[in-house]
Amino acid sequence: MSLEYRLRVYYEDTDAGGIVYYANYLRFIERARSEALLAAGMRQTELRDRLGILFAVREVTVSYLAPARLEDELVVRTRIAPPGGSRLDMEQEVWRGETCLVRARVTLVCVGRDGRATRIPEEVREALGRLPAP
Repeated sequence: MSLEYRLRVYYEDTDAGGIVYYANYLRFIERARSEALLAAGMRQTELRDRLGILFAVREVTVSYLAPARLEDELVVRTRIAPPGGSRLDMEQEVWRGETCLVRARVTLVCVGRDGRATRIPEEVREALGRLPAP
């Protein structure tokens, strides 16, 4: 099971040929990750202000399988693995209907106010545990 984030491709997302510019998929999956945290009951502003943490992208591996085009309706599916000490791994896919267009593996790291890696707080682990796992 995965969390789903739906979107439509707008003109601003495409290149001159009407195909989604490759870097915009990173924006799509970022939005889906933010929505996943919200689905777990975590607002990023609260994580920052109350707990003094943020999640920063450490690594992204992307496979582009097929193009999306202007006005396509897409679904980003996000699966979150159980968190490590300070690490959070996600698998994300962008779909158009029955066709998988993009596969991404994203590694996030929990950082404190000093910008250094820090252990993910227990209450955040519990909230993440309520989300579907890969």
